[in-house]
Amino acid sequence: MNYFLLLSVLAGIASLLILVLYFKFPAFIALLIASIVTGLLAGLSAQKMIATIQEGMGSTLGFVATIVGLGAMFGAILEKSGGADAIARYLIKKAGQNKSPLALGFTGLIISIPVFFDVAFILLIPIIYAIQKNTQKSLLLYAMPLLAGLAFGHAFIPPTPGPIAVAEIIGAEMGWVILTSILIGIPTVSLCGVLFGKMIAKNIFIQSPEQALEVIPTAGRENQQLPSFGLTIGIVFLPIVLILLNTSFSAGLFNIKNPFIIQIVAFLGHPFSALVIANIVAWILLGIKKGYSATDLSTISIQSMAPAGAIILVTGAGGVFKQVLVNTGAGKLLAELLLHAGVSVVLFAYLSAAIIRLLQGSATVAMITAASLLAPLLITGMYSPIQLAALVAAIAAGATIFSHVNDSGFWLVKQYLGLTENQTFKSWSLMTLLISVVAGLLSALIFYLA
Repeated sequence: MNYFLLLSVLAGIASLLILVLYFKFPAFIALLIASIVTGLLAGLSAQKMIATIQEGMGSTLGFVATIVGLGAMFGAILEKSGGADAIARYLIKKAGQNKSPLALGFTGLIISIPVFFDVAFILLIPIIYAIQKNTQKSLLLYAMPLLAGLAFGHAFIPPTPGPIAVAEIIGAEMGWVILTSILIGIPTVSLCGVLFGKMIAKNIFIQSPEQALEVIPTAGRENQQLPSFGLTIGIVFLPIVLILLNTSFSAGLFNIKNPFIIQIVAFLGHPFSALVIANIVAWILLGIKKGYSATDLSTISIQSMAPAGAIILVTGAGGVFKQVLVNTGAGKLLAELLLHAGVSVVLFAYLSAAIIRLLQGSATVAMITAASLLAPLLITGMYSPIQLAALVAAIAAGATIFSHVNDSGFWLVKQYLGLTENQTFKSWSLMTLLISVVAGLLSALIFYLA
């Protein structure tokens, strides 16, 4: 057993954490340095190290950069057009006051698919304030379900960047990832968002902070002519339906043998095509038809690239780390050690993401690092598409665990809900822990049943 290889991996992870936590390096640079440290210590020459960086970066970004970019543009148009607001208001209206927490949970789950977590939360928080003012119940009764849906959707369901990156790194099929995540998400959001929200609301009473309404631009959106619910929800689910349809055809669920039909569905249902189609439809129906000019839409699309660009670079660096582990043989060594220790790959996926998330705070970094560690372990085994999708979910579950002071989401929730640090720990942090545990157990169940 070459324990020096193992020490090289540990040294790489340690350098990543030190650079991020102590020196505050950007995650992209920190991951690249960690990869170089691991590779050189493991015996790669300088020339081989450069080639590994190019190989890992190129193989990963060819897919991820396109999907994340298209997804970011899609979400930006949905946000600016008021589509996200339209979904929230419709579901809450139909659910009524008594079932509004459940409606908010599924609102968060749906909207977080195309819209980034922090943007979606800030966008919808005025609705939460308004409901609380009308009912005079604790703000947490309504905020927790919304936050649970947003947190889950953002971490688990493509085309959000995290699961896209993980799926590409470990070789999981996008359709199965979507389907598996939805199956896990419905009970998880119901238990950890709605039921937990009711429990914590009985112990902590929070009023809507009046001053917050004055600084949130979406607070006055009641007077804006919003797109219809049917139109908006149809556009949101259009790429998901196309991808799932392709997955169903590939699995032979419809028993269709016509090669022309199969090729058409495969083309339309590829994530590239599905998101391009969704963007075109959104541009026309939520943009041009609502009075936006081509220049306006172009500006919205360009602005959406700022957060997407950072995620793309981090994902590429994660691909480099994965390739280093493959080329040095460290991945094979880790697989052998886990086999001898009796640790399953699904448990390793969960724990590696959870530990990294707890230490450095970023769910994206945790997911990408865990996927990079896991990918070489999967080369030697035969795993079904459903099992690979379950592993993506397990990594997402681990990366969701116990958001605390090193996570920007912790402070965002504290600020907009008007909580103390202690109240934020008891509500938001505890809820993310519950999401992590429940989703992790369901991921493991699917993995072993598949």
